[in-house]
Amino acid sequence: MNFADSLLRHAGARGAVLLLILFWAARPAMSQSRVNPDSLWRIQYQQRIRKARLNGIYIPQNLGDAHRQLNRLISPEAREKFKRMSENQVKHKLFFSLNRWICVNWSLYEGSRLGESLRRLGLYHPEDQATFIIITYHRKLNGRPLDAKSLIESLAAQRKKYYANRRKVIKVVPVPAPNSD
Repeated sequence: MNFADSLLRHAGARGAVLLLILFWAARPAMSQSRVNPDSLWRIQYQQRIRKARLNGIYIPQNLGDAHRQLNRLISPEAREKFKRMSENQVKHKLFFSLNRWICVNWSLYEGSRLGESLRRLGLYHPEDQATFIIITYHRKLNGRPLDAKSLIESLAAQRKKYYANRRKVIKVVPVPAPNSD
């Protein structure tokens, strides 16, 4: 005896139909809900950019706070060595050390209040954001003007050029079709 026969025997025809309608109507509630990964990511991003701490690490609110945190985190000896470097050295030599540390620990890739603050300034790529923090910190330590606007424009132009070079396509010369005589 199958399920339908058993249902008809115990509940009668009307009860069986009513029960089947109930099961059919409840079907969406019993199935897994489909969450759009994009909308889930946006929700999580909006939550992250409001938090002062992510993964137990304090996230600076803005550039000034980032500079204060770097002063607190970097020893006076290391700060003096950093100060004596050229801006070009700071940008290139520290890419895989301090730049990476900032990106990872201050959650620039996943989204953080610092990253969002820098996005509002026009810096969208996490590596550019970290580079901006490092260069302006270096300028600040050396008593030079931060010149944030021109630095942002320069980093944005470099990023645009980088993407343009990646998109270059090798020109394919079409080969004429053979004549079919």
